[in-house]
Amino acid sequence: QVQLVESGGGLVQTGGSLRLSCAASGSISSFYLMGWYRQAPGKQRELVAEVFSGGTITYADSVKGRCTISRDNDKNTVSLQMNSLKPEDTGVYYCQARRIAFGSPSIYWGQGTQVTVSS
Repeated sequence: QVQLVESGGGLVQTGGSLRLSCAASGSISSFYLMGWYRQAPGKQRELVAEVFSGGTITYADSVKGRCTISRDNDKNTVSLQMNSLKPEDTGVYYCQARRIAFGSPSIYWGQGTQVTVSS
């Protein structure tokens, strides 16, 4: 069972930056997709950014130009650099990983890290 552990969250002022990291307990090379989601209070969890093993990257419109996702298969990590943070970026940020195992899709989640942006 793969475990994902997020770190890097915290309290930051509007306009500030944070770098979130997600460390996997094993190799991430088998995951065809890794990404970051967030959940604000009272709202559904939403995609922030994701990166496929082939390098294709997708960003939510709300973070385009402000966030950069990167994946390091050697270090078994996926990171999210967030700049120009806004209060609406506040939420719990979760790391997600997907792979196909024995012909079936498997999805793994981390426990989340809190990001709070003060106005």
